[in-house]
Amino acid sequence: MPGAPADFSVLEETARGWHPADTSATDPLAPAPVAALSAVLDLPAPVAAAGQPLPPLWHWLHFLTWARQSELGPDGHLRDGHFLPPLPERRRMFAGGRLEVRTPLTVGRPAEQTSGVVKTEAKKGRTGGLLFVTVRSEFRQDGEVRVAEEQDIVYRSGGDAPVPDRLTLDPGAEPRSDAPWQLPWTTDPAVLFRVSALTANAHRIHYDEPYVTGVEGYPGLVVHGPLLVLQMLELVRRRAPERTVRTLSYRLRTPAFCGERLLSCGTPYEDGDASGVRLSVAGPRAAEHATAEVTFA
Repeated sequence: MPGAPADFSVLEETARGWHPADTSATDPLAPAPVAALSAVLDLPAPVAAAGQPLPPLWHWLHFLTWARQSELGPDGHLRDGHFLPPLPERRRMFAGGRLEVRTPLTVGRPAEQTSGVVKTEAKKGRTGGLLFVTVRSEFRQDGEVRVAEEQDIVYRSGGDAPVPDRLTLDPGAEPRSDAPWQLPWTTDPAVLFRVSALTANAHRIHYDEPYVTGVEGYPGLVVHGPLLVLQMLELVRRRAPERTVRTLSYRLRTPAFCGERLLSCGTPYEDGDASGVRLSVAGPRAAEHATAEVTFA
């Protein structure tokens, strides 16, 4: 059973004293993972082949770390890790992030990733203390920084998992939006399993229904936060294939569950010399499971 939430001073001390060293990794950026995710998204062909630009955030398929089975906790997530803060009974939530594309990465050419923690901050939320951690990664090809990404991760220490009020899911309910760009989609257990495998994500909330309903208290399997973001970007890729994404900011707001009908929504805008798209994922229970904004080069 989870213990009581950690004293806020533990979070403050971690924010002050925890400074993990930067890391680096290399990856061949092979075409196979791109082809695999394209198939999971039910696309007729891979979105990119060797020598072509990698779509924004599809580097999430690369630079993966497969932990030994003994290194996983009871929830399937890493028990300890280089960028996981040393908190008792730690719970992790992916909150959002930002992306800058200077030059798109090229599929099939070796790339280097360097990553480091650039910000830690303890905050008091409505449900208790939280530790906010921002990890920045830069991706190089031919010695040039092509893509920079920041991810915001929120950690809770001790206490019960924050879960939604008891919900009854209605797979037949449809989301609605007035956005000019729309892309309906849904998931099933096979989709979530395949996304977990492609991203080396062993967290049981995405594939183990007895665990997620009986232990975590959710009404069903949880759709991956990264999949929500990729499906927003998929709308941009399909509706504006001639445009190059320069920046992206996104926020994950409320969980979506397996089998629910979802709708990626986009509203293009022009603001002086700037142009872009405001994005969201709507569901039958929430108008915004995730939101994002893209600017074009």
